[in-house]
Amino acid sequence: MDASNHRRVPLGVVAPRDADDVTAALAVCREHRVPVVPRGGGTSIAGQATGTGVVLDLTRHMRRIVALDPGSRTAVVQPGVVLDELRAAVAPYGLTFGPDPSTHGRCTLGGMIGNNACGAHSVAWGTTADNVDTLTAARYGGSTLRAGRGRDAELPDGLRAFIDTNLALLRTGFPELPRRISGYALDALLPERDTDLARAFCGSEGTLGVVTEATVRLVEAPAARALAVLGYADESAAAEAAPGLLPYGPLTVEGMAADLVRGAADLVRTSAGLPRGGAWLFVETGGATPAEARAHAERILRSADPLDGMVVTDPAGQRALWRVREDAAGTATRMPDGTEAWPGWEDCAVPPARLGAYLRAFRALLSEHGLRGTPYGHFGEGCVHVRIDFDLLTPEGVARYRRFSTDLADLVVAHGGSLSGEHGDGMARAELLPRMYGDQLVDLFTRFKDIWDPDGGMNPGILARPARLDENLRFDVLPRRPVDVAFGYPHDGGDFTAAVRRCVGVAKCRTAVPAGTAVMCPSFRVTGEEAHSTRGRARLLHEMLAGEVITDGWRSTEVRDALDLCLACKGCRTDCPVGVDMATYKAEFLHHHYRGRPRPAAHYAMGLLPRWLRLAAPFAGALNALARVRPLAALAKRVAGIAPERDIPVPARETFSRWLRRRPGRGTVILSSDRVALLWPDTFTEHFAPEVGRAAVRVLESAGRTALTPGRGLCCGLTYVSTGQLDRARAVMRRTLDRVAPVLGDPIVVLEPSCAATLRTDLPELLPDDLRATELASSVRTLAQYLEECAPHWRPPRLDRPVAGQTHCHQHAVLGDEADHRLRERAGLVGELSGGCCGLAGNFGFERGHWEVSVACAEEQLLPSVREAGPGTVILADGFSCRTQLAQLGGGVRARHMAEVLAEGLRHGPRGEGPEGPPDGLPESPPEG
Repeated sequence: MDASNHRRVPLGVVAPRDADDVTAALAVCREHRVPVVPRGGGTSIAGQATGTGVVLDLTRHMRRIVALDPGSRTAVVQPGVVLDELRAAVAPYGLTFGPDPSTHGRCTLGGMIGNNACGAHSVAWGTTADNVDTLTAARYGGSTLRAGRGRDAELPDGLRAFIDTNLALLRTGFPELPRRISGYALDALLPERDTDLARAFCGSEGTLGVVTEATVRLVEAPAARALAVLGYADESAAAEAAPGLLPYGPLTVEGMAADLVRGAADLVRTSAGLPRGGAWLFVETGGATPAEARAHAERILRSADPLDGMVVTDPAGQRALWRVREDAAGTATRMPDGTEAWPGWEDCAVPPARLGAYLRAFRALLSEHGLRGTPYGHFGEGCVHVRIDFDLLTPEGVARYRRFSTDLADLVVAHGGSLSGEHGDGMARAELLPRMYGDQLVDLFTRFKDIWDPDGGMNPGILARPARLDENLRFDVLPRRPVDVAFGYPHDGGDFTAAVRRCVGVAKCRTAVPAGTAVMCPSFRVTGEEAHSTRGRARLLHEMLAGEVITDGWRSTEVRDALDLCLACKGCRTDCPVGVDMATYKAEFLHHHYRGRPRPAAHYAMGLLPRWLRLAAPFAGALNALARVRPLAALAKRVAGIAPERDIPVPARETFSRWLRRRPGRGTVILSSDRVALLWPDTFTEHFAPEVGRAAVRVLESAGRTALTPGRGLCCGLTYVSTGQLDRARAVMRRTLDRVAPVLGDPIVVLEPSCAATLRTDLPELLPDDLRATELASSVRTLAQYLEECAPHWRPPRLDRPVAGQTHCHQHAVLGDEADHRLRERAGLVGELSGGCCGLAGNFGFERGHWEVSVACAEEQLLPSVREAGPGTVILADGFSCRTQLAQLGGGVRARHMAEVLAEGLRHGPRGEGPEGPPDGLPESPPEG
């Protein structure tokens, strides 16, 4: 599968290391008459990146920038180079590659050439075809051809005669509009267009050959940018205003309506919000200086006559707004009521001057067919993206999909448009090309394909002799009845199949570098394997449910092995535009996979950790002494399935709860009061890091609260969930609910982010019929959230120090870091925490076989940020896993929970310093390593 509605099962996948591998593979495939489809990031929305024969995965090895010439503004690239990698390489020279699809973090140059990709900046810099100089293509059978332009260009046999014979039709058969992507660009072969074979190859969707190298043109990147955000009454008004802005030379003219930006009201309240209106244009401008870019944007704002508008110059504010647009390919897959919406008619384009009328007619056509969609897109070039709530699960729904498709094709053609304005025709639209071009020109498409590929081995069923648009739908193979599962899947109607269908393949999980504080998907970034991406795992679960390729269901070793390197970081729950929650899917799978049979040793050792720690608590001193005996520690790790490279954390001599009960007037509370703060005794704070709990008590007392625990023997069930022991997890959770029943409804401070996330999400999703679970979930607060909500007048100690460290991945995904960020600012802790995942991730980094991946994840962001920290930097890590990883991999770095830092500040004065210098935990300089 790719990012479309389609699915074709290949015979196998080849990851060529160089051009010779490509030609060898093509020769073997021709010998055995096996089809071939080249594939980049697999983000194609029309199905052209799927195939029934051999798929060439060009992203694994062929991702080298061969040459870069800033003087001529050109670069020579292999097809697997990711766009953002090229842009990063040329940025020091003030250059960029103009086309920039929203998938710029994972789409490849080869894929962009195959689809003639465009992006938001095409109004300024054109499509990929406008920016390709020459390319080398390998043909089916193994021969190669260098495609350029001019009468002396190297042409396939028979192409010169083909051009000369069909000059009249080539000159008159193609509509002139900026986003004509449908079909083959045969008009580029005209003599007056210098017989531009490279341009004609762009957009051929892998049907002619495989690009092995390309010379691309670069453009000068503006030194500064500004963003004019213009509000209009509705999308038609915005569309009608867009063409009038083009003479001002903007970099983008993007449009979207309120039904796409569901959080518009929240955005308006932020510093990077949206102006009033029911639809908006995002018009980016550039300049040599920030003032020049801003003046350009203000000139457009004055001339545009919007309902409301503003100019955003702050880079962070611009990024926040652009993220709304870039994530639309995923977020648009859910209607406001949660109904699924799908591609298929993702990117039709009409002349910009006709866009307003087209959108009104398009909305009317949707209503006529009883469908809904959320249009958005490149209004400056008349290109509209939309996901529509097709029913692709029933024969009646598929029939309606087909009827709507033919009607919409006629509507687009009536407005002088192109069936595809960006993503290609693929299997979704190629069948309808005769409605746009007529039979005579479509016949030329077939003949052109045959000149390049006389044996018909390159991506058959695409463009020439296309498959029916309702064939090979990926939903056909899925079970029609809900699967018996443990979690409630409240956002998917309790249907695990629907949860798996969430993955539409936009592949944001495949980005090489996470944006900002994003987390998803750390294991993919380490291995580069598709099976270790969130998308890859979701697609394996899809095949498991289908039962055709993976035939042993929940017992599948293929799915188990792919999920084995999932850190259950929950990053995808937030970072994935459609909210795929692979941590939950992994727990569900492990629950079924090991039901009724032995589990790995680590599941017994670490999955039952709360039980073992309660039993071991009275003997903590003796156990600590034994752990220092290396042969005994090695034996224990071997028996427990723990990586031999790991040090086993030792329990504290006194648990946090015992310490709290020893304090006068402290202990377990039955009824709360306004002066009581309920502090959750999570397993890690209780047994491994009671100093964090003691620090939190001091902080809460300074805020005028008496800290008490909401009950004894409490457990959120985290370790049982992460190892897929869901029956045990539910039993533990029910017992916990019974014990906290008297205080349900009051805020509860949970210091360990992973436990807080479990209570917030896993608890109500595993016990969906227990109202107490929902009540407890809504009571969970981080320390910062509690102080902000329940002690708003409390002032933290002023520390005035830089910070480094990492936001816990579960906090990022489930709890949010906003209150913590504000608390750090109030305490004078300056700087940003890194994103990503520490790589320990609870039991993951301790399990045998995970050491290398765990270390690589830590080396991505966390360890470098700590090494680069300057003197006096506070190392923050609220998660026990993050602190443990730093202690074991960071040369003994002792990171602190925010509660510890605040408590030390309270103890040592307004700047956190006593008479003898900084307190313990606030070092003068970062540790070595």
